[in-house]
Amino acid sequence: MEYIAKILPMLLKGTKMTIGLWCVTMVFSLPLGFLASMGVRSRVKPLSWPMEGYIYIMRGTPLMLQLMFVYYGLPYIPKIGPYLTMGRFTAAAVAFILNYAAYFAEIFRGGFLAVPKGQYEACQVLGLNKLQTMTRVIVPQMFRVALPSIANETITLVKDTALAYVIALAELMHAAKAVVSRDVTPLAYIVAGVIYLALVFIMTLIFKKLEERHKLQEK
Repeated sequence: MEYIAKILPMLLKGTKMTIGLWCVTMVFSLPLGFLASMGVRSRVKPLSWPMEGYIYIMRGTPLMLQLMFVYYGLPYIPKIGPYLTMGRFTAAAVAFILNYAAYFAEIFRGGFLAVPKGQYEACQVLGLNKLQTMTRVIVPQMFRVALPSIANETITLVKDTALAYVIALAELMHAAKAVVSRDVTPLAYIVAGVIYLALVFIMTLIFKKLEERHKLQEK
């Protein structure tokens, strides 16, 4: 216990970085994913095709590769490379936001497809314009359908933040690895695992409450 108390401050410092990365990713990736989903659904091909390409690339390549490209690769682009140089946290945030926005875009697209076409027709009969139809009827229904998948991706994000160690971001896994290398004992990994489980447990409870709330609203 004394050893755990000794290494805990360092691990908690890494946990703070992990939570910060998670928060930034969620705040920006959800709205970006929604916009990308709307872009894919657009009938304007010059808009929908680039969005489809973006989603395909982000979902088709490893997140670790994307992290390394943003941090190590972008600075080598001719002429504009120096302007794309980022700090570790910024680079990690950019990579995570772009990656998770693509996944959220697909989740939202599936949610939109799950809304019966009759809902659109009913809105036209009621005289609602397109903005009112989307904000008052379609988006709330889409969100209820997409919520379980959003919850799964959110929980996955907590664990995926560990990938940021490849660019030496001082998050939880990086801190645990540093302690293990210094003290030659795997106990720090076990403590880190417990912290990850605690974070996932908290996220699970939050989303269960949200799902229960939406079920009550449906009734």
